[in-house]
Order: sequence, then structure tokens, then C-alpha cells
Amino acid sequence: MNTIEFDINDALKHYMSDPTSIATPDADSDLVDCKNNHESLTNSLINTVLNPIVDSVAETPDAVLSSSTFDSLQFLLKSSSILHTHALSKILDLIVSGLSAEANTIHTDHEAYEQEISHHKQVLEVFGFLLQWVIAAVETKAAEKTIATPAARGRGKGAKSKAAAGKDKDGSWDYSTQLLTALSTMCLVLNMKLELPKIFLTTSERDTFIGLLTRPVYMILESEQRVKNTAIRMHAFKVLCIAIKNHGHGYAAQISIVQNLTYFEHLAEPMAEFLRILGQEFLHEQLSDEVLRELSNKEFNSNDTRGPKSVSSFIVKLSELAPKMVIKQMTLLAKQLDSESYALRCALIEVCGNLLAFLSKQEERGDNHKSQLNAFFDVLEERFLDLNPYCRCRAIQVYVKLCDLEQKFPKRRQKAAELAARSLEDKSSNVRRNAIKLLGSLIKTHPFSIMHGSQLNLKEWNARLDAVDAELNALKPPAETPGLGDKTVDAALLDDATQMDVDSPRKPADMNDEEKIALVKKAQEEAATSEAMNKLTLTRRYYIEALRFIEVLHGATITICQLLGSKNKSEVIEAMDYFEIGDAYNIEQNKLGIRRMLRLIWTKSNSDEGKGIQNHLIECYKRLFFEAPDGYNANDAANYIARNMISLTFGATPAELTSLEQLLSTMMQANHISDIVILKLWQVYGVQKREISKSQRRGSIIVLGMLATAKPEIMVGEMETMLRVGLGRLGRSDLQLAKYTCIALRRINPTGRQAKEAKVQTSKLTNDHAILGKLAAIIEVESDNKEWYGVAEQAISAIYTLSKHPDTLCSEILRRKIRHVFQQRTAKQPEPEEAEEPSQLFSSMSNPPDEAEAPPKATEPEEKKLKGSIALSQLLFIVGHVAIKQIVHLELCELDFKRRKAEAEKSKPVESSPADIAAKEAADDLDMIGGTTEDDFTEAMAHIRERELLYGENSLLSNFGPLVSEICSNNTTYKDQNLQAAATLCLAKLMCVSSEYCEANLPLLITILERSQDPITRSNVVIALGDMAVCFNHLIDENTDFLYRRLNDKDASVKRTCLMTLTFLILAGQVKVKGQLGEMAKCLEDDDKRITDLSRMFFTELSTKDNAVYNHFVDMFSLLTAEKDLEEDSLKKILKFLAGFIEKDKHARQLADKLAARLPRCETARQWNDVTYALSLLQHKNEEITRVVTAGFKIVQANA
Repeated sequence: MNTIEFDINDALKHYMSDPTSIATPDADSDLVDCKNNHESLTNSLINTVLNPIVDSVAETPDAVLSSSTFDSLQFLLKSSSILHTHALSKILDLIVSGLSAEANTIHTDHEAYEQEISHHKQVLEVFGFLLQWVIAAVETKAAEKTIATPAARGRGKGAKSKAAAGKDKDGSWDYSTQLLTALSTMCLVLNMKLELPKIFLTTSERDTFIGLLTRPVYMILESEQRVKNTAIRMHAFKVLCIAIKNHGHGYAAQISIVQNLTYFEHLAEPMAEFLRILGQEFLHEQLSDEVLRELSNKEFNSNDTRGPKSVSSFIVKLSELAPKMVIKQMTLLAKQLDSESYALRCALIEVCGNLLAFLSKQEERGDNHKSQLNAFFDVLEERFLDLNPYCRCRAIQVYVKLCDLEQKFPKRRQKAAELAARSLEDKSSNVRRNAIKLLGSLIKTHPFSIMHGSQLNLKEWNARLDAVDAELNALKPPAETPGLGDKTVDAALLDDATQMDVDSPRKPADMNDEEKIALVKKAQEEAATSEAMNKLTLTRRYYIEALRFIEVLHGATITICQLLGSKNKSEVIEAMDYFEIGDAYNIEQNKLGIRRMLRLIWTKSNSDEGKGIQNHLIECYKRLFFEAPDGYNANDAANYIARNMISLTFGATPAELTSLEQLLSTMMQANHISDIVILKLWQVYGVQKREISKSQRRGSIIVLGMLATAKPEIMVGEMETMLRVGLGRLGRSDLQLAKYTCIALRRINPTGRQAKEAKVQTSKLTNDHAILGKLAAIIEVESDNKEWYGVAEQAISAIYTLSKHPDTLCSEILRRKIRHVFQQRTAKQPEPEEAEEPSQLFSSMSNPPDEAEAPPKATEPEEKKLKGSIALSQLLFIVGHVAIKQIVHLELCELDFKRRKAEAEKSKPVESSPADIAAKEAADDLDMIGGTTEDDFTEAMAHIRERELLYGENSLLSNFGPLVSEICSNNTTYKDQNLQAAATLCLAKLMCVSSEYCEANLPLLITILERSQDPITRSNVVIALGDMAVCFNHLIDENTDFLYRRLNDKDASVKRTCLMTLTFLILAGQVKVKGQLGEMAKCLEDDDKRITDLSRMFFTELSTKDNAVYNHFVDMFSLLTAEKDLEEDSLKKILKFLAGFIEKDKHARQLADKLAARLPRCETARQWNDVTYALSLLQHKNEEITRVVTAGFKIVQANA
């Protein structure tokens, strides 16, 4: 047998450079013949060559030194890319078994191996070299198979079965089991810690041999698939651990680990696991220290994302698995907090959290322990202000985890709450969302539940603090008590010689028993007092800390309420969850948030986000109000839910009630509210007991009315109860109850979209029906209460909803009301009445002095006159509202006529005979000549509205048109403010009926708008003008300037009403914008936040309509810059907001050209600055403009 002369260094040199270049002169001749003809290298040929080699190596591992064996194996490994997996598997088995046998020989036969050290050294090197090569070949082949597999994936079951068949045909190529055997053999070899140093005498020889075993391990770990296999991963780690622990592989491992972290993301966490095993199981922590030290000094390229990400994952995982190792190197790692890579900063923030969790569980608490805790907390608190939002988020997320620790860290929790409250105003929605989550976690895990339970009610905690203060003050000794209250010492007493009186009973020996007992008792009392004071002082400090925490939450709640309007869905959902948590802990401010949440029911549900928010809101409200506590029976649960539903109406604004109605209607449609709850609500409404509060009875009918929008049948069965309660004695004494009863009655006959969705159509009632009689009676109730107007409005609306002939019934009501008002006032005019302040309105149009100043009759008491003005105001209110409802009634009649005609057309039988077809054609011809019946009906309705209602001979309303105009024109004669307000409202409503009446009285209405002192009147006129713009656009279009002027009204409510009205008119296309948008833009910087928000919403919507902001930008700029009262900062903010809607480059360039043309005409530096600022906001890319702007504003002065 020719033995090879193997030089490991030379072999590795050739293998590393190019394995195919390794010469194999002594390879089997059959293999050499296949060198240039790979197809002839078949399995059978390979088996013929391999079988003898396997036998010889099995007999003695030394056989591998045979030149023919060695070269044959090298030849086959050179051709590994074309070998079948079966052949590779056989070679791997051969080499592993040979190496295992050699290791056993060395381990068992000490005398033999000591005599032939060089021989064993060569055998081990040959097997190690071949093992490295074969594992590389196996991994390459496995990687090829893994890449090829996905190509067959996803093409159905047939493709999978074919792929499986291919595997079986090619032989199993899953080498996991063989790799495990190979790794176990490597461990066996490396465990010879006594034998190997004798075989490899020098360090370089040892490192070379160890490298033969560790290099394939690193190669195996490069495969993500292999690393996922726990058994392979653990065996690989064991090989490396033994090599490092016993054979000085530490430095090489350090280099490999750092390289792996840089190039292989999947190895980040496994490498941390490896270092944990090395440190804890093999007691070798030096490598961890060296790796962390190197990473702490590593600088990453700003473009490199993979490296920092991988290193970050590694450090975080290591801090979780082995915090002791990391904490030693934290001083060095902290340098990476200044790294440009946000991923590394995020990692170190998380590491600080993990180390804090570790330290909090340690039993040993020394000074070092405390300083470490403080240092890590300081880092976390600093990172709340990190430049990168991801880092700020991570700091908050770490605190969320720390909240769940057993140790509470009260002082740090307080600071965290303050920082989280500040982060609610962060510009990043992700940071804000996590800040809300942190506040919720701080509430759930707060440390103030030891003494008084977990509730965080500010009022209760303040009461407790006051009680403790009172107790402390009671225990404090009075100021005159010597030795306790007065701490000052008289110097003269100290100067005098102290003399002891012989008879003075100072020594205990000189005291009698009674004195001793009294002294002991006094000492005990003082000790008890001192102890009680210490205890109370600590309790007081506890209360103060709790109150500080609650106050932070109260401040945060206001901001979180604003975040409910965020565009980010997850942020809104987090805010809702926060309010739900806060409610469970009885935080008062959270009630505000729970009410504010209601408006989210209007979130547009045409997207998944909208539906998600709506569904989450319903789920939150279900948990808060519609789920009874465990242990309640069905009756108690129904009472609990009914009580909660009624409580939702207490103190609710009209906007909140509208949102609540939509929410309850949605929940009713989804069957979330049971029949027994509805029954309980009716019981609350109908109960005759005196002890029930007005608000509860009102709340029950409000809720029932809301539920009836989804299910009108609720109302039908209880009409008698409503007549008895809401429209009976109780309703007359509580007009709000009557109003909400009228609203509930309207639900019996749904209108609009609800009518289409209603399953049961209820027929209209005749005018002699008891309900209509009661409604008419409630309108005619005499009352000085202003709530009467609300009742009358809803009662008239209910009559028009329920009655077959509402106009007839309302005519009768009006006649009776007219008789009542004018029965004691015959043909003469109403007496002029004194007003508290003389009105300036229409001073030039007032009556002659003798008439205006005529003194009132002495026989008519003051109270009578007051009632007269109120009665007239109420009459005018009824007239105005009946007029409006009559228009709506006419429109509904027209729609009903058209619907019935369409249904009749559909139900006509199909003409089959020629005679029928001829008759149909003749009828169509007649329709074309004389006009269709539908057209005639429409014209008749328009004529009634235009000429009959206000000008017809038999129309009741015709008498009121001139009367209302007269009252509004003569405000000095009719001085009562309420009468003027009612008359103006009536005038506005009558103007919406007829264009002729509108045109005649429009100057009067505009004058009232300009001169009225009452903001409510001005608001009503603004709304009326908006309605008229829809009805009679040609009349209002020329007078829109008067509307825009109200945007500068002194009263915020008028300004807000005007802005809302104009927003609707402009966005709906009802009025044309003629350069007045600048007035709307000024509202962007209003003192009232609601006006600012509404204005922002307007421009955001306007920007979606045909480049509207671009088209009016120059006009708005001109108006804004000409406004003297507008500060420069406010102007800049407005321009910046508006310029954000100029998105097209073409538009930016055109606007820039128009603005740049103004620069030469600028007379002041302020004008120049305004134009240049506007230009800076536009991406014009015009060098000429840039040059002119850079030159600056030139001031030219003439010489004197």
C-alpha cells in the first residue's frame, strides 16, 4: 500500500483557493476515465469504487492514508456537484465512521498511540480535512435542493407528489441525521483534551486541526434551515463550546461570531444562545466579554442596515438570556447610545429594560445595585426625547413591560407617567399610541391599592388627604408647650449656674409610686403620639404621591380626548381602550373621554379601518354599560343595563345625544339590547311614584326614542303610556319630558332612509285620534317657560309625521292660538313695551314720536303686558314652524304621488293586442301635447308654495307675512327682545316659503343681521340665509358678502355658525366663491379651537375639488396680506397650511410666477417678506425668482 505524505497546510491552501485544482494522480482508474465524461460517473461505478474503501476503512482507519483511497475520495469530492446524493451520503458516513474509529483507538489504547503519535496525527488531519470537504459538499447540495423546492410549491397536490417522488428516486437528501452523527463525532474528538495536546505539540498545529472541525460547524450555522433544527443547533454549539473551552478556539470564535452577526441576520439570536450556553454550562464567559467589547467599539456605515439590525437582535437576546454577562459590559455598550444607527439605540434601550427586570428580582440589594438601577432608569428617561421616533417608541414599550414587575419603583413610575403624558403631543402617531398604552399600563399596575382599594378617584383621595392633615394637626402639641412646641433656648438660662434643689423630686429614687406610674404613663403616651404621627406622616406622603399620579392622568386625559380624532386607526383604538381602563378605576376625567368617544360612531365605514373603529366603539360601550357584573340574575342585569343607558343621557349635549342615538340604533339593529331591558325602560318612564327623578324619566324616553329609530314597533305598543305620562299631567309640569315624548312619537312613522329600511309601514292617523288631540293640546299650553318652544317644535313635527291631514289640524291650532292672543286686543295695535336697553335697530324707520312715546294704560298691569309679548312670540313661532313643515309636507305629497304613479305603471298588464298598443300610443301623444299629469302636479305644488301659502285669500299664513315684517321693522315700538327674536325667526322661515316674499324682505333680514345686538338672532339669520341660498340661489348669490362678514363677528358662536353654514354651501356647490375665501382662511388662526378645526376641515375637503385651493390661492394671499390685524406669525402659519395643498409642480410654478411679479411692486419690507415666504413654500425651481429673492428688498431714498 502506497502511503501518502500529507501536509495539512498545503492541502488547505489548495482547497481554499480552488478544490478542483487538487491533483489526484492515484485515484481509481475507472474514476479517472470519467474525468471528462461526467455522465459515465454513475451510482454503480461509484459504488464499485467506494465499497472496497468502506471495507478497508472499517477494518482500520489507517487505510485512509492509502494514496489510491485518499485520491479516490478527493476525486469524488471534487465532483460532488454532479454526484448523486446517495454517493455523497455514503462518503460522509465513511469519513465520519473512520474518524470515530480513530478517536476511539486513541482514547482506548494509550500505549499504542503514544508510540505512533505522528501517524495518528496524520490520520486525524486526513479525516478532518476530508470531513470539512464533505460537509461543505453536503451543505452546497442541500442548499441547491432547498432553492429548487419552492419552484414546485403552490401548483397543487400533483406537484407536491411529483416532488416527493423525485426525492425518493434521487435518494433521501435530508442529511440531518448524518450531520448529527458527524457533530457528535467531532465532540468525541474534541473531548480528548489530554490526548490532543500530545498529538499536536505546537499551538499552530492544534489551531489548524481544530479549524478543520469548527469551520464546517460555522458553515452549517450559515444555513437558516439547519439553525431552526434544535438538535443540530445544540450539537453545533457543543462542538464550538468544547473547542473554545479546551483547545483555545476563543479568538477565532470571536472573529467568526462578529462576522456572522454582520452577514447573517438569522444568527443574531442563536449566537446569543450560544454565548449563554458557553458561559453558564461551560463556565467560560471571557468570549462573551470580548465579543461585547468589540461590538461596543464597532462603527457602522450609515447606509448599512443589516449589520446594526443583526447586532441589535444579538445584544437584546443576550441580555434576556444572560443579563449578568451583559451588565458587566454595559459601561462600554452605552457608547452605542450615541450611534447614528437607531436600531442600535433601540437595542440598548431594550437591554436597559431587560437588565432592570433582572436587577429587580435580585435578593442582594447593595449600593451598587441601587446605582445600577438609577443609571438604567436615567437612560430610559433620556430616550423619551430621542431624535428617532422608533427609539422613543422603544423606550415607552420597555416601560410598559417594567410595569408588570413585582417591584413597583413608585418614584420612577411617577416620572414615567409625566413623560408619557408629554409624549402624547409627539408628532409621531406611533409614539402617541404607545404613550397611551403606557398610561393604561401604569393605571392597571399602580401601587396605590394597598390601603383603600384600586380606585383612583381624585375627590376621594383629596378627602383622605384632608382627613390625615386634620389628624396630624390634632396630634401636634400646642405652640406654648415647653420642650415640644418652642425650640428656642434662652441664653440667659444657659449662662446661669445650674443648681439642683435638694427637695426637687427629679431622681426616680426620690419619687413615690404614684409619681413613677404617672411618669411612665406620660412617657408611653408621648411614645404612642410620636408613633401615630410618624404613621400619619407616612400615610400623608402616600396620599400625596397618589394624588400627583392622578393629576397627571387627568391632564393626559384631555390630550387623549383630542387624539380620538386622529387619522391613525390604531391610535384611536388605543385611546378608546385607555378610557375604558380609566373608567374601571373611577378616574373622573375619563367620563369626558367616554362621552367624546361617541362621535366615532360616525366614522366612515366604507373602509376596514372605519368598520374597525365602529366595531371597537360598540364593544367598548358594551363592556362599559351593557354587560352586568357576574352573579346578577336576568332581572337585576336588566335593571343595571337600563340604569346605565339612562345615565348616558345625563348632561349630554345635543351633539352627544345625536351620536348616542346612532350608537344605540346600530346596537339595536345588531340585537345587542334585549326585550327585558326595553320593558324596564318603559317601567321607569311610566312609573307614577313621586320619588323618581325628572332626569331619569326623561332619560328613559330619550333612550326609547333612540332605539325606536331601528325598531319603531317599540313605540306602537306603548302609545297609551306616552299619552298618559309625556303628554299628560307629568308632561305639562316637565316640558322637556313632553318634548322628548313628541320626538319618540315621531319614530312611529319613520321618514327618509329609515322609512325605506322599516319592515312594517304604519298608516297615518286621522285628526280626531287621541295622540293628535294630545299633541295639539300640548302646543296650546300656556307657559312662560322657554322650553315651550322646544315642545311646540317637536309637537308640530310629530303632527306632520303622524297625521293624514296635518295642515287641517294645524289650521285649527293656529285659529285657537290667534283667538287666545288677540281676544283682549281688538283692532288696535299691541301696546308698546319698555325695554331694558333702547335698541338702535331701524331708528330711522320708527313710528312718530307721539305714537312711540305714548304711555301705557295704567289699567293694564305689567305682568299682563309681559304675557302678551310672550303669547305673541309663541304664536309667531308656531306660524314659522308650520310654514316650514307645510313645505316639507307638500314635497312629501309630490314624492308620494310620483311613487304611486310609478307603481301603477309597473302593475299595468302588458299590452298584447294591437288595439291596446294603439290606445297606448294615442295616450302618449295626448300626454306630449297637454303635458304629463306628473308635471301638472309638480307645477301645482310649486304654485301653492309660491302664491297660496303666503298670498292666498283663504290662507291663514297670509295675515302673518305683513305682521312679522311690521314687528321686525319697528323694533323701537316692539321692544321686547324675545318677541324680536321670535319675529326674526318667523320672518326667516316665511322667506324660505316664497321667493316673492323673500325678495321683498331680504333687505330687512340683512339689516337685522348687521345691526342686531343678540348673537342668537344673528346666528339664526345666518342659518336662514344658508337655507335661502339653497331654495332661491339667484336672490342670495348677490348678497353672500353679508354672510362672509359674520366670519369677523365678535361673538364666537355666530362666527362658528357662519363658518359651518358657508362650509356646507361652498362644498355643496350652492354658492360661488368670489374671492372671499381669504376670510375663511383667517379662521385657521382663530382663538377658538373649534373654529380652527372646522376651518382646517373645510380646506382639506375643498382641496379635493378641482384644484380649488390653487385657483383661489392668489386671491386669498392678497386678502390675507392686506389684513392689518393679522400678525406675521399667524399669516405664515396660514400660508404654510394652504401651500401644503399645492401638490402639482406645474401649479407651483404658475403660482410662483404670479407671486414673483409682485416683488418689484412691494413698497414695504413686510410686503416683500410675505411674498418671499410664500415663494419659499412653493417648489418652483425657477432660478430667476431665486436670484431676485436672494438680492433682497432694496430701499431707495431720494437725496434731500
